[in-house]
Amino acid sequence: MKRGFLAPLAILVAALPAVAQDASLDARPKVSGLIQVWYTQMMDSNLRHDALATTNGNKYYDLSGNWTENGFLIRRSEIHVSGKISHAEGFSYEINLDPSINTSAGNPTILQDATISYKNGGFGLTMGQFKDQRTFEGIQSSSTLIFAERSQLGRRLGDKRDRGLAASFAFGDEDLGVKLTGAVFNGMTDATSGKTNDVNAQKDFVARADFTIGKVQKFGVWTLQGGTDQADKGTLTPLAFAGANAPSAADALDNKDKTQQYGAFYLWDDGSWHFDGEVATGKVGRLAPTVGPTAGAAKREALDQKFLGYYATAAYTTGAHTFALRYDFMNYNQGDDWYTAYDPYTESAPGVSRGGDYTPKYEEVTIGYTYAFNPAVFKAANLKVNYIHRSKNFLAPGAGQSGEQGGDSAIMALQVAF
Repeated sequence: MKRGFLAPLAILVAALPAVAQDASLDARPKVSGLIQVWYTQMMDSNLRHDALATTNGNKYYDLSGNWTENGFLIRRSEIHVSGKISHAEGFSYEINLDPSINTSAGNPTILQDATISYKNGGFGLTMGQFKDQRTFEGIQSSSTLIFAERSQLGRRLGDKRDRGLAASFAFGDEDLGVKLTGAVFNGMTDATSGKTNDVNAQKDFVARADFTIGKVQKFGVWTLQGGTDQADKGTLTPLAFAGANAPSAADALDNKDKTQQYGAFYLWDDGSWHFDGEVATGKVGRLAPTVGPTAGAAKREALDQKFLGYYATAAYTTGAHTFALRYDFMNYNQGDDWYTAYDPYTESAPGVSRGGDYTPKYEEVTIGYTYAFNPAVFKAANLKVNYIHRSKNFLAPGAGQSGEQGGDSAIMALQVAF
């Protein structure tokens, strides 16, 4: 499916010089890009068994295919085109494509961003396909990340795109700056990476407030309110919960995977020391759906199941060298809610042990080193070496195994940005 997008991409890039020569344009298109080449090494061959990454039959842990085999891979190959419209003051545009994306039903195009924006003073308006404004780490460019990959919270919630509209208003000064943002999106982030039109009438609503204190501190809060990403034209089917106290089919249909998320972040960076942290909580909702196009088992254990995630990072930079450490935690059933008469994460029936504790609580500890070839422009060219330690409870035992399973990874990532 990628080939269908490469021809238009080639035409777009070839046309840019001609456009830039048009003297009537005050602002010529700017072309930039990012290439990241990774080598990943499994510390445990268990990671090959991604199909076993289940908890009570449900898949909660985000184990990317990038970690399930040893080898070289093109993690990103982004091409970014942006510019201002000279005859329409305040208007600008951005187009971002990544031909390295393996297109699928869950990520159907290589088009990442396509936006039209308007700005007048502190007021800004953006419409199109872009990140849906959740978390702090998620909306940062991947070229500026301290580690090779985002946190669990960042990759599950923040690094998501959707089609919609965001309005913002910024005010304040260098001592205290404030930016308020309100947005409405289709709500297709978890179904098709936000890259298709909506299939139902419901929308996602996002609000955030960002604050800066001088050049060193940033903090803020955000929320998302949404629901199911399935078509609801009379064909929506409730999925079944286990347990005598399970909600009725009518309750599941009425809930429509209500999705509520709330988050906050803080960052300190003085050029040498860097500290940041984020926390998010809310209803799991469509992250583990309980309604769908056909009958089946619910993908979570309770209708109003809640999650809690957080991480903290510390990094020190001296010259071209950056040393970093991150602790990362996600719990997809923060309230230990279920309808069976036994703990479904430790037992398969009353008194029948699962042979381990598969409660969907996952920890990651990442140790990182980065060498910046030009310390003045960190993202221009750098080499990252990371070791990721994961808690061993996200893989079910395979043939000949018993108990909780998991595995660590080592990664080397070379990046250039232009």
